[in-house]
This record gives sequence, C-alpha cells and structure tokens, in this order.
Amino acid sequence: MTGVTTDGRRYGGRDAGQRQAERRSRLLAAGLELFGTDGYAASSVKQVCAEAGLTQRYFYESFTEREQLLRAVYDEQAALVRAAVETAVAAAGEQVENRVRAGLTALVDTMSADRRRARVMVIEIVGVSPELEARRREVLHAFVRYIAALVPAEAETLAPHQLETGVMVLVGGVNEVLVDQTLGYRSATTPELVEIITALFMGGFRALGTRSG
Repeated sequence: MTGVTTDGRRYGGRDAGQRQAERRSRLLAAGLELFGTDGYAASSVKQVCAEAGLTQRYFYESFTEREQLLRAVYDEQAALVRAAVETAVAAAGEQVENRVRAGLTALVDTMSADRRRARVMVIEIVGVSPELEARRREVLHAFVRYIAALVPAEAETLAPHQLETGVMVLVGGVNEVLVDQTLGYRSATTPELVEIITALFMGGFRALGTRSG
C-alpha cells in the first residue's frame, strides 16, 4: 500500500517532483491538443486545464502564463522534429543528395504525422509576441546552420553568411509548403514533394558552389 509518508513527500509511490512533472506533461499534451486544433487565440488557461484534467492552480505551478505554455509545446515539438531529421540524415550515408532526401522525408513525415504539431510549429507560433518570434527565429536559424553543414564541398568556400542566406531561402520555401499542407492546400504526395524540394536544394547548392568560384 502506498500513500503519503510521515514527511508528506510521497504519494502513490511518486515523490512531489515526479507528480509535478506528470502534471506538466499533461498540460503540454493539452496545449498541443487545443493549440493544434482550436488554435492558440481560442484556447484559454481554463480550457487547457479542463483538457488536462487539472485545476488552474496546477497550471501556475508549471507556467506563469498561457504564452509560456505555447513556447514549451513549440520547443517540445521542434526538438522531436529535429531529432527525427538528424536520425534520418545520420543513417543515409555520405552522399549529400541522399542525406538531403532522407532529412526532407523525415521532416515532411514527422510534420504530417500529427497535424496539431504542424499547426503549432508553422502557424500558431507566428506573431504571438516579440519573445516568441525571437524564439522561432532562433530555432529556424539553428536548422539553417544544420542544413548548411550538409552542402557539397564546392560551396564550402562561400562565407558562412552567404551560404546560410542561400539555405534560408530554401528552408523558407519548405516552411511555406508545410503551411499549405497543414491548411489542406497541397495536392502533391509526400514522395513527390520530397523529390521536388530535393531537386531545388541540390540545384541551389550547385549554384552557390558555382558562384563561389
């Protein structure tokens, strides 16, 4: 039998820190559900707590405001997507085109697997506040630097800011495709989409390499 100990720190076999972590996880799941379906603007703290099955006092145990929850949901989903891309690229061998194709496939598949995730990452996070815009740009720039590191050797003579500017153009295009996909506008299949974007990435890399000579 489990319960509260004499010092009050354990209940149900879990200490206070574990229970708080579980409540935070439930709030993150509720945030993903509501922000990813009804939208951030339409979701109140009260609704999040109802979705999580918690009272509002437990919300403020983990977050100071609704915007902080949105950032936490965004960060969690962005980390999941980044991990999927990095795992796919690492398993794709050394050929640049294969690595780009594998990474793009993982990106599109992971975003497509949960429309709530895609909506939070490419729609709901945009324009909420200067602080969240700064965070969104930080994540975007980190991804751009990661992609830039995959470029063919002939483009490596470019200055880092030149290379990253070129990659930003390509990544920005992918982002808009993901917005269309999330909103239901895209008609291309995932394999078609990946082939199109891979061709554009490789063409862009080659063009950057030519200009570097």
